[in-house]
Amino acid sequence: MDSNGENVDRGPARSGPRDSLFLLTNLSSADGTPLGRARVRNLSATGLMADCERAVPAGLRIRFDLRGIGQVNGSIVWSRNDRIGIVFDQEIDPQLARRPVSGKGGQAPLPDYLRQRRLIR
Repeated sequence: MDSNGENVDRGPARSGPRDSLFLLTNLSSADGTPLGRARVRNLSATGLMADCERAVPAGLRIRFDLRGIGQVNGSIVWSRNDRIGIVFDQEIDPQLARRPVSGKGGQAPLPDYLRQRRLIR
C-alpha cells in the first residue's frame, strides 16, 4: 500500500463489496470504436475489474455488454498493463450476471446425453 492507503497493484480503494467471477465481454469506446475483449474478474454494483487483450488507457469512456444485464456505460478509472478498473455511470445488480442462461420456461435445456431414453418393446 502507498501513503494514501491504496494498494498500488490494484488501483483505488473499493467502495463496495465485489463478487469474483469470469465473464467475457467486448469493450468499445463511447463512439463505438472496438477496444478488444475483456475478462471480467470481479463485479460490484458500481464497477468492475477486468483483464484486457491489450492496454486500455485510464480516463476513457467505454461501453460493453454484460450477460444478464445488457449494455453498461462507464469510465476507466485506473489502468495497469492489461488490467483495468471501471466505474459505471449507473448502478447495476451484479447478481443478474450470475444467473444461469436459461431456455424456454426458465429452465436450461438438457443435453441429449442426460435425457432419459424410453425403450420401445
